[in-house]
Amino acid sequence: MSKIVITGSGAAPGVPSISKGWGNCNPNNMKNRRKRIGTYLEIGEMKILIDTSPDLRMQLLENNIKHIDAVFYTHAHADHLDGIDDLREFNRLTGKPLDIYGSAQTMEQITKRFSYLICNGKCPDGGIFRASLNAHTLSFDEDFYFKGVKVNLLELDGHMVPSNGYLFNDGELVYIADCRLICDCAISKIKRRPKLMILPLTTINSDYAMCSHMGLDKVLEYVNLIKPEKTIINHMAVECDYDALNALTPENVLSAYDNMVVEF
Repeated sequence: MSKIVITGSGAAPGVPSISKGWGNCNPNNMKNRRKRIGTYLEIGEMKILIDTSPDLRMQLLENNIKHIDAVFYTHAHADHLDGIDDLREFNRLTGKPLDIYGSAQTMEQITKRFSYLICNGKCPDGGIFRASLNAHTLSFDEDFYFKGVKVNLLELDGHMVPSNGYLFNDGELVYIADCRLICDCAISKIKRRPKLMILPLTTINSDYAMCSHMGLDKVLEYVNLIKPEKTIINHMAVECDYDALNALTPENVLSAYDNMVVEF
C-alpha cells in the first residue's frame, strides 16, 4: 500500500492570507486553514518530499516525518522552495547529505539561490549550521529509478517559471504542479489508469486564475481525460472554500486539506 500526505494544501499566500483574510473560506471549518503547498509520499521503500514549503518545519512536526530519502522539486517559486534550509534537520538525524532532484531549469535556480547548501557529497557540519544537499538533474526524456520506483518528469506549460509534474510507476500516481496546461507529451507517458492524481487549482474561476494556473473547468477536463480512480485538488487560495468546492466535483474528486492522508 502506498501513501501520500498533503502536508500543506494552500497556494502562496496560505489561508487565511494577510491581505484577504479568509476570503470565501468558512473560518469555522478547520479544513480551510491551509499552510503553503507540501507533500510527503511513500511508495514501496521510497520516502520523499515533493517541494519544501516555507511552512516545512511545522508540516514535518505535525506529521511526525523524521526520515526521507530525497526531495523532488517541481519548480523554483518561493511557496514550493523556500523551506529548503529546514532540510538540515534530516542531516542532523543521519549525519549524511540529502539528495534533491529536479529539472535542469529548477536545479539551476536552486544551486544559484541556495549555493551555500550544495555540498557535493559531504556533510561538513552535520546539519548544525546549514543543510548539506546533493543536487541532481533529471531529464524529461529518460526514465529514472529511485528506490525501485520508476519516475518520469511530466512537461507542464503556462506557469510563470518552468514547472514540471511527476509520474510514478507509469501512472500509479500522477502529480501535477502549478501550470495552465499539461502538455500532450506528458499525458502520453501515462501508461495505466492512475490510482491517484493530484491537481492544483488556486482559484475556481479560470479567468481569475490569470494566465498561470488552471481553473476548475480545466481541472475537471483533465480528470475526464485521464480518468484516475481518485483525484485530489490541491494548492487552493482563499477563493476556494472546502465544502463549496466539494459540492462542485464528482465523488471521486476531493478537496485537499492540511495533513490529509490518502492510501492507494
